[in-house]
Amino acid sequence: MIIDFKYHIASLVAVFLALGIGILVGSSFLGENVNDAIIQQQKQMVNNLNRDFEQMRLDNKVAQEEIEACQSALNISKQYEEQVLPVLLSGKLEGKQIAVIETNNYDFHDKWLSILEMTGANVVSVTTVLEGFDLSKEETKTSIRTKLMLKDDSEAAVSKELAREISEGVISAQNLENLHYFEQLELIQNSGEYGVPIDAVIFVGGSQEDFGNRCTNFDLTMMNCFLERNIPVFGVETSDVAYSYMKEYQKLKVSTVDNIDMVPGQMSLVMAVYGKPGNYGIKTTARQLIPAVP
Repeated sequence: MIIDFKYHIASLVAVFLALGIGILVGSSFLGENVNDAIIQQQKQMVNNLNRDFEQMRLDNKVAQEEIEACQSALNISKQYEEQVLPVLLSGKLEGKQIAVIETNNYDFHDKWLSILEMTGANVVSVTTVLEGFDLSKEETKTSIRTKLMLKDDSEAAVSKELAREISEGVISAQNLENLHYFEQLELIQNSGEYGVPIDAVIFVGGSQEDFGNRCTNFDLTMMNCFLERNIPVFGVETSDVAYSYMKEYQKLKVSTVDNIDMVPGQMSLVMAVYGKPGNYGIKTTARQLIPAVP
């Protein structure tokens, strides 16, 4: 435990001031003998406080040294993981065509996408849901309902139809006009090549906010569109999301990784796509940390 010295110093100063005031006031009203006794008692209290302060200082020094040692060991472990990972995973996904769909925009994907490319995979497209994705707004719902000629304009219905449109665009590219329209509404961002054959789709979920039923209406609907075409789906998220999607994703019996921001999570994803399905990571929804590496 790290001791907050600013807080404790302020507390000690307050105590010393109180003692000083007490001595001053007490000496004004009490007799000499009583004053001497009080002064001796308060001196003892000051000595005890000094001893406690010195012990806190020593404890804090030990704690800081332990933290520095742990941080040094952690840095060494990370360097080791990053150097070993290419050796373990090189060529594992050679020739696989992968589409990525980020249902929340965290802007962190460059590193782990480079891991996929290192394995020989080709990330053909990345579709990202933007921060402005809010289907509770009547204006947005009306725009989508009109564009897609929907009868049901409820948030759930619009969300599900939007999910189907995006998945169809990734698979066939026959509705790229609609995807571009969704971009104009600042709902999503599209990059890469759409309509090419894909071997797997990776969903990046989890969120820092409570979006209600968005995962069920949007993520799971889209996942089902790919699964119905026999395209394998994998669900991932970072270790620090406030609201995990792993439990929801696992309802569709797809492989999940809940720590994609960590080297073990990146290895787990590659091995899952390679042919080691499972629920990996560090959260309660994971069955094991990493898959067996042949």
